Amino acid sequence: MEVTRIYDILDRYIVEFPDQDAALASKKGGVWNKISIKEYVDKVNLISYGLLAIGVEKGDKIGIVSGNRPEWNMIDFAIMQIGAVSVPIYPTISQEDYRHILNHAEMKVIFIDGKELRGKLEPIMPHVKSLKDIYTFTDEGSKYKILNDLIELGNKNKNLELLTRLKAGIKPEELATIIYTSGTTGVQKGVMLSHSNIVSQIHNLKMTPAEWSKTALSFLPLCHAYERMLVYLYQYLGMSVYYAESLATISDNIKEINPTMMSCVPRVLEKIYDKLFLVGKKLSFVQRNLYYWAFNLATQYQLEGMSGWKKAQLKLADKLIYSKWRAAIGGNFDIVVSGGSAIQPHQASFFSAIGLPVFEGYGLSETSPVIAVSQRGKNGRKFGTVGPPLPGVEVKLGERDEIICRGHNVMIGYYKDPELTAQVIDKDGWFHTGDTGKFTPEGQLIVTGRLKSIFKTSFGKYVNPHAIESKFTESPFIENMIVLGENKKFAAALIVPDFVFLKSWCGKHKIPYSTNEEMIQHPDVVKRFQAEVKKYNANFGDFEQVKKYKLMADEWLPTNGFLSPTMKIKRNVIEKHYAELIEKLFE
Repeated sequence: MEVTRIYDILDRYIVEFPDQDAALASKKGGVWNKISIKEYVDKVNLISYGLLAIGVEKGDKIGIVSGNRPEWNMIDFAIMQIGAVSVPIYPTISQEDYRHILNHAEMKVIFIDGKELRGKLEPIMPHVKSLKDIYTFTDEGSKYKILNDLIELGNKNKNLELLTRLKAGIKPEELATIIYTSGTTGVQKGVMLSHSNIVSQIHNLKMTPAEWSKTALSFLPLCHAYERMLVYLYQYLGMSVYYAESLATISDNIKEINPTMMSCVPRVLEKIYDKLFLVGKKLSFVQRNLYYWAFNLATQYQLEGMSGWKKAQLKLADKLIYSKWRAAIGGNFDIVVSGGSAIQPHQASFFSAIGLPVFEGYGLSETSPVIAVSQRGKNGRKFGTVGPPLPGVEVKLGERDEIICRGHNVMIGYYKDPELTAQVIDKDGWFHTGDTGKFTPEGQLIVTGRLKSIFKTSFGKYVNPHAIESKFTESPFIENMIVLGENKKFAAALIVPDFVFLKSWCGKHKIPYSTNEEMIQHPDVVKRFQAEVKKYNANFGDFEQVKKYKLMADEWLPTNGFLSPTMKIKRNVIEKHYAELIEKLFE
């Protein structure tokens, strides 16, 4: 069945995969609640009827402020199939960001999940003049109408003929969704994507997913273009999508459902990597040596060109060690898609060796989102790269090696901002990503940094902080890092330790502490970080090396605004927050 608009995915699903066990599933009260494809489609249609009944018209902006749950998907499809515009909004942003987005989008209806989110949004509601209706998912003492009220209204106002006509009248190139993104700049921009922008991604990625089952786990935010597009892809392929309860329960959820595919950000994989590394510390001398032999061997794994001896060693390590890790993690993966930022090549090797094959991808909300991604087949995947460009997407390097692309994935533009659109999409249709890169001889793309973050020292030397940060965070001691030095004599850094690893190290070395602050001031910890900085500085030229640094007791998280939802550091936020401390580094 042909899919040209996003909501066509549901029609395809119900026709081609009617016997699939569940379209969507979420866990409540310790039980997985499965929603059949028929129930899914019926509820989507009822929500559409309800929206039409309250006066929603083509082009109206409808907001969704919610964590991942099946109702999110239902509302999203229901909005788009009547020609309205779906506007997903992160549940973790500030009140000021909510105020800006709701007014800028001229939101007509909004769906809000949970008492805490209602509390954040309620003071803003009177200042959004366009807002006509507010719905929550459950009452929980709410003064607003709930989703079931809208479904009941839809049930009383069924009009299949009208809905069919509306769906048929929407053109693939029409606006489907606006995704507000601040990236790492802090400025909220409304990225306009058409049906064809996203559908083209699905058609070019449908050969990549898992081969031997129909189950996917989802835990990244659905309001992010990356996870949202993948969930569309899962449904296009007739896969069941299970939503993890929380980040803390991912490992348990994996073991319960045995998915063959999921997406994640590198930080999630790094946490698993670090945890497996620490487990070996508790073993006896003989067991520990065997454990770390297998561990280090996995980091040397390559997709091609390994010797027969190395392959034999890996086979033995798999029997003795890796099979146990898979059993502990959940051993049925055929593909793990990693995006948002780069995963360390040795960690990509590690996970592929132990049976969690990592496929890296790269893109932005503005590119729907994928520009390049690892693929099956010759030259489709290489550790340290994000794979070749998608079919139909042209990619080349512009001035200062900036990655630029054009094709079916490039957004319509920024909502209500033609000037900003013209700054990033040139007259020939090339979208300027702001990222720097290079190509391998085989055509895989490597992302090397962020153009705006490259700075020049007072000696006129260019420094790429992304390259330095990426190398330093290979250290198990370092969680996050920002390198600074614009117009200064040298490069300096703020370093956030990996406190899980550091606490374990302190325990092993009998170093007492009561707080993070006390821990990082201990002379033995200070000395250990000096050695770590010296080790990683050796990879860089003198003008690039970190001459001074400060260990931070604060953890940087999306919830405190220092990281983006995809775990990238927000340079402007960090530089502003620590301005006085940064200035002292250069005194």
